[in-house]
Amino acid sequence: MRITRAEKSVLSDWWFTVDRLMFFGLLLLMGAGLVLSLAASPPIAAKYNLEPFYFVRRQAALLLPAVVIMFVASTLTPKQIRRASLIIFVVGIALMLATMFIGPEIKGARRWLQIGFVSIQPSEFVKPAFVVLTAWLFNESQKRSDVPGIELALALYGIFALLLVLQPDFGQTLLVSLVWMALFFMAGINLFWIGALGFAGIAGIASAYFLVPHVASRIDRFLNPASGDTYQADKALDSFLHGGWFGRGPGEGTVKDVLPDSHTDYIFAVAAEEYGLIACLILLAVFAFIVLRGLSKASQEPDGFIRHATAGLMMLFGLQTLINMAVNVGLLPAKGMTLPFISYGGSSLLAMALTMGFVLGLTRRRPIAGRLPRSAPSEAEGESGSHTGKAASEQVA
Repeated sequence: MRITRAEKSVLSDWWFTVDRLMFFGLLLLMGAGLVLSLAASPPIAAKYNLEPFYFVRRQAALLLPAVVIMFVASTLTPKQIRRASLIIFVVGIALMLATMFIGPEIKGARRWLQIGFVSIQPSEFVKPAFVVLTAWLFNESQKRSDVPGIELALALYGIFALLLVLQPDFGQTLLVSLVWMALFFMAGINLFWIGALGFAGIAGIASAYFLVPHVASRIDRFLNPASGDTYQADKALDSFLHGGWFGRGPGEGTVKDVLPDSHTDYIFAVAAEEYGLIACLILLAVFAFIVLRGLSKASQEPDGFIRHATAGLMMLFGLQTLINMAVNVGLLPAKGMTLPFISYGGSSLLAMALTMGFVLGLTRRRPIAGRLPRSAPSEAEGESGSHTGKAASEQVA
């Protein structure tokens, strides 16, 4: 089927206005995620007495819904994205509250909610909605002095961060805090607020270190490996050495047999061992291309809300990628954070598809409001045509 500009349809309009290079880059990441799931998940399935390709089949089954979510989100206008974000945020916060009471406890945390046969992590869907709403509030505070945008943005952050801490999920709390502070900085805050936020961040990290034993243990082991068990981190780092430049070959890796989260948190280490550093660098280049292209689009956007929202969503995507890869190579302590579109996880995949669908929707080419199409007056119009054009321009201005 050939799509032409003459067609008047949603698909035709989308095709000629969306950033197709970014879209295909995201599809490439989804395909890579399926391939790496095929490499990393069979040993995990065996540990749970499941059929070897259980996680692969689930990942493959979610790819089509993820593409549909990304496409539908990318067809929305900025106003519709803002409204959808408000609904998602309110419903997501309500579901996060529900996890505190009826959610199953897994590895000491209550982050998931069982709805029928489906298990979802509500906080994953709240993240993109939170970024969009925060960007809108900061932008409104810049345009209108009567709108308490900063205060409302601070309230949204407080509610979301508190629920993340109560789960507990300190990795996501750190990620959300970094994006929120970056948006705050983009909004043009003064030095006082920068200092206050810096102090609050240091106080939060210190509180987590002294009040939460497992956080202190992870930080201590990262700073001083001799102080505790660093088995997972050591094995992940060894996978890069064993894989070399070109890898040991598909299915020939051993790190997936010993790491309990090789199909999620440490899938980048599996890729390094089986496919080599070259493949990892290519994967990193695809992520970098998407992030830089998104930030470039944001920098060229005249609308403040679209500029801030796009930049915030790209920071959410890029920082999550950076944190996961940094953990795999031993540059950060373990965070329990997935690699976007690569790691196994239904909520992570669908929520990241929503995130990037919002980015594609915000960055679509649209006519600038108030700009009239330019056309040269005919000779017959003469001087009167010139005056008419001038008057029309003054009226639009």
